[in-house]
Amino acid sequence: MPAPNADGVVFQASGPEPMRYGGIAGGFTQATRSNWWQPGYSVDGFSRLDEIWPAAMVRRGPVITPWRRAAGEPSLSYEAPPQSGGGRFTLAQYLQRNPTTALLIARGDTILVERYQYGRNDRHRLTSFSMAKTITAVLIGLAVQDGAIASIDDQAERYVPELAGTEYGRTKLRHLLTMSSGVAFREDYDGTDDSARLSRATLGQQSAGGASAVLAFNQRNAAPGARWSYASAETQVLGLVLRAAIRRPIVDYLAERIWQPIGAESEASWLVDRSGQEITYGFFNAVLRDYGRFGLLLANDGRIGDHQLIPAAWLKEATRAHFSGSQTGRWFGYGFQTWVFPENDGSFALLGVRGQAIYVDPARKLVMVHMAVRPNARDAGGAETIALWRAVKRELGR
Repeated sequence: MPAPNADGVVFQASGPEPMRYGGIAGGFTQATRSNWWQPGYSVDGFSRLDEIWPAAMVRRGPVITPWRRAAGEPSLSYEAPPQSGGGRFTLAQYLQRNPTTALLIARGDTILVERYQYGRNDRHRLTSFSMAKTITAVLIGLAVQDGAIASIDDQAERYVPELAGTEYGRTKLRHLLTMSSGVAFREDYDGTDDSARLSRATLGQQSAGGASAVLAFNQRNAAPGARWSYASAETQVLGLVLRAAIRRPIVDYLAERIWQPIGAESEASWLVDRSGQEITYGFFNAVLRDYGRFGLLLANDGRIGDHQLIPAAWLKEATRAHFSGSQTGRWFGYGFQTWVFPENDGSFALLGVRGQAIYVDPARKLVMVHMAVRPNARDAGGAETIALWRAVKRELGR
């Protein structure tokens, strides 16, 4: 393994099974709009989606908040779960076993681990996939605080007239936040499901964008709030509400209220549909350390220094389990667009397919950011990442 640089950061030119993820002599195969999702192009595609698809920029401010650095990388080992074959492994062995592109572990304002694989580095904007859903929920909370959204018990059509008379239009924001609208939406990642239709309409620019992208999903099969069902369309409706309520691009609101106050070191980006509407169910892109800064904001209960950026009451409500793991069937409980650990100790996660995650433990002020190119949307390797996180909490949370 390459030696760490002067800051303790490790950059590695390759990673596990490099040929599977597009490895070629001197780098990785360049992704295009037609192949970026395929594993063989994912290393390149997942680190420059905002060059492949239309995007709006989240501007950073003039002041960058520095990280502290641990004197050395801590010793860390974990027990792999049965899904990964079991056994005890070190952090270095985790990286040899898993297609991780970037990993950051921080306690408070101190980075303990910062690693990159597959030739990725601290300048690559890595895509979030559904981690963006939690960012959207945070911004909804800010819009409520600002009075732009009167109440999360308002129906979506109050803010988006184009949804008037539709099932999503008649749904309260509260139920959209908890993925419990009752509107039928199949998200199985098989290329033929509703999430694929939504992706073609938004990312693929195959609809006019805006509200038109969600109008096709208009059949209710459960009462609002009655049951949980994961549906990216719910987050896109929240994004439509948010943009209409604040009356400006979401990226500008995010820059002003979050990105600049946390002292982000790099501009971020958010992919947009044909109308310029941010695709709020996914496709936010940022450098690793800025994801860490956002995670640290969440770990600090929404505070940066003396400034309460996110209302503490909103964050507490957003990160408690409105639906338990038994109700979601996903082991995790679910809050406002946020996954909640089953022990209900205050820890939670932002999760995206193919291995993207930010794990947050406010009690221990621990954050772990994990970016990856797992080959499948429902890859079982995610259980090994959770095992690593549990070891971080156990061994580094003291």
